[in-house]
Amino acid sequence: MEKQPLPDDGDKTGAPDPDGGGDAVQPAASEAPSRAGWNSKVEYFLAQVGFSVGLGNVWRFPYLCHQNGGGAFLLLYVLLMLVVGIPLFFLELAAGQDIRQGSIGVWKYISPRLAGIGYSSCVVCFFVALYYNVILAWSLFYLGNSFQYPLPWQQCPEHGNVTEKECEASSPTSFFWYRRALNITDSIDQVGSFNPYIVGCLLAAWTIVCLGMFKGIKSSVKVMYFSSIFPYVVLVCFLIRSLKLDGAAEGIAHMFYPKLSIWADIQVWRQAATQVFFALGLGFGSIIAYSSYNPKNNNCHRDAFTVSSINFLTSLLATLVVFAVLGFRAKKRVMTCVARNLKQLQWQHHADMPTFNLSDPDSVDWRAYSSWFNQHNETLANLTDCDLEKEMQTGVEGTGLAFIAFTEAMTQLPGSPFWSALFFLMLLNLGLSTMFGTMEGILAPLRDRFASLARNKTKLTVASCVVGFLIGLLFTQRCGNYFVTMFDDYSATLPLIIVVVFETFSVSWLYGADRFLDDIQAMLGWRPSVVYKYLWKYVCLVAMLGLLGATTVRMFMETPTYMSWNQETASEVRLPYPGWALAVLALLIVFAMLPVPVGFIYSVLQDRRRPTSRHTEAGLYRIVNFDETPMTDMTDPDRTDDPDRTEPDHRNGFTPSES
Repeated sequence: MEKQPLPDDGDKTGAPDPDGGGDAVQPAASEAPSRAGWNSKVEYFLAQVGFSVGLGNVWRFPYLCHQNGGGAFLLLYVLLMLVVGIPLFFLELAAGQDIRQGSIGVWKYISPRLAGIGYSSCVVCFFVALYYNVILAWSLFYLGNSFQYPLPWQQCPEHGNVTEKECEASSPTSFFWYRRALNITDSIDQVGSFNPYIVGCLLAAWTIVCLGMFKGIKSSVKVMYFSSIFPYVVLVCFLIRSLKLDGAAEGIAHMFYPKLSIWADIQVWRQAATQVFFALGLGFGSIIAYSSYNPKNNNCHRDAFTVSSINFLTSLLATLVVFAVLGFRAKKRVMTCVARNLKQLQWQHHADMPTFNLSDPDSVDWRAYSSWFNQHNETLANLTDCDLEKEMQTGVEGTGLAFIAFTEAMTQLPGSPFWSALFFLMLLNLGLSTMFGTMEGILAPLRDRFASLARNKTKLTVASCVVGFLIGLLFTQRCGNYFVTMFDDYSATLPLIIVVVFETFSVSWLYGADRFLDDIQAMLGWRPSVVYKYLWKYVCLVAMLGLLGATTVRMFMETPTYMSWNQETASEVRLPYPGWALAVLALLIVFAMLPVPVGFIYSVLQDRRRPTSRHTEAGLYRIVNFDETPMTDMTDPDRTDDPDRTEPDHRNGFTPSES
C-alpha cells in the first residue's frame, strides 16, 4: 500500500506506524512513512458507501418491508436508524478516526483487556467473506450465461420431444438455478461432488478481490469508482423501465400499503433492528478501518448521517425497482392463471357461470375473476384462485429473489439478455464493494497489530485470498448452498451483536461517554450534542441487549431449519438441520466469540507477571474518570518491534503520572 501523510497529524509524532510496521523514532534510513490516507473525500465516501450498500439492500430490505407492514415498517426502520444505527455508526467512525488504527488496535488502545473484541470482528469478517464471495461466483456464472438468446433459463430443456419433468413441475428459472447452476442435492447430509463451473467462478471472484486489494486502499478505491457508482446507474435504468410495465403499480401498492398493527409484534422490531444493524455494517471493523485513514479534522459526524441516508435511500430505490418488476411478474402469472381457469370453464356447465367473455381471457380483469371465485369456490372443481398477493410473495427473499423471481421477470422483457447481463453485473459490483470493505476489516487490524504483516502487505493479501478460496470450496459442493444459508443465518448475527454490545459498553461506560465526547471535540473543534451520551449509555446499549436477547431466545425456541430442494416433487421443503450441522453452528458462534474471553484472560495474566504494572497496583479493571487524558497518543506499550524502547503506559487512558 502506498503511503501518504495525512494533515493534522502532528500529535502522532513518536508513535509507531501501524501501516508501515516501523517506528517514527528510528533512524531516517529505516524510517517508515506515515499511515496511508485517502486522496480525497470522494474516495472515502465511495469506500464507506460501497461497503454499507450491498446485496442485502436489494434482496433483503424489500422482502422485510413487504412482509412487515410496508410503509409502517419503513417508519419503524427510520426510527431505529436515528436512535440506534446512526449513533453507533458515528461511534465507530470517531473511534477509528481518532485512534488511527483498525478494530484490534482501537479496542486494545482503550484497554488491553478488550483487544479480543477486534479479533472477534476479524473472525466474523472472515466467515462472511467466505460465503459472500460464493454469491459473487453465482453472479459471475449467471452473467456469463446472460449472453445467449434465448436465455438458458427461459424455457424448459427437452430430451427429444419430452420436456424435462423436474422443470415442468417447477419453472424454467427454478430448474436452471437448482439443477444447472447448483446441481443441488436433496439435503445437507448428501454431500455430492464439486461443481466445476462454480469452482471456476469462485476462483475468478477471489482473483478479482485479490487484484483489487493487493495494494490496499490505493488499489481498491480505483475499482470502487466503478463498483460503487455503477449499481446506481443500473437501478435507475431498471426503475425507468419497470415503471412502464403492466403490473408495476400493483406491485408498488402492495409494497407500501401500511399495516400499523405490526408495531405490536416484537419480532418485527427485532427484524427491523437487525436490518439496521447489518445495513450499516456495524461490528465488522470495516467502518473503523476506513475511517482510520481519514485526517483528524474530518467531520465524521456529518459522514455518519450522510452515509446512513444514502444507504436508506438506496434501499428505498431498490425496493421500488424490485416490487415494480415483481408486480409485473405477478400480474403475468395471475393472467396466465385466469386464462387457464377460463379455458376449463368453457368445457363445464356450472350453475353460476360468470358473465366474463370466456373466449377472450385477456379481456377479463383478474380482480373480477378472484371475486367470482371467492363467492363460488365451494362448488367449483379443478379451478384455482389467482391471487396477486400470493404471487408477490413467491421467491422474494435472498437468492430466491435474485436467481429465480427476478430472472423470471427479465425473461419476459424485450431484449432480456441485455437486462439480465445488466442485473447480474450490478449484483457483482454491489458484492465487490462490500467484499473490499470486509477484507479491509480483516487485513487492516492485522497489519496495524503485527509489524511483520505490515511489512508484507501484498503477501498477506494474496495469502488471505488463497486461504479464502480453499476453504470456500466447501460451498461449491452440490450441497454448498445449504452451507451458505447456514453461515449467512448463524455465523455472523449473534457474534456481531455481542461485539457491538461490548463496543458500546466499553466506550460509554468503561472509557466514559463524556470523555469520548471530549476527544471528539479535540479532534473536530466542536462538541457533539450531549444527546449522544445518553443514546450510547442507555438507548443503544439497551436496544442491543434487547436484540441480543430476542435473537438468542429465537435460536433456542425455534429449531434451526433450512430450505432444501426436493428433486422428486420439484419443490422447496423446509428441513431441520441434522445434529452434526447444529454442532457446526455452535462451533462457528463459539469460535467467533472466543477471542473476547481469551483476550481478557491473557491480559490479566500478563498484568500478574508484571509486579510493577499499574494494573497490579490499581487492582482489577475499573471504570475510569471522565476527566482523564483524551485519546491522542497512539503508542502501543505491548508492541515489540523494538525491545529497547520504553514507552509510557496509556492503556485505559492512564498516564504514568496518574498511576
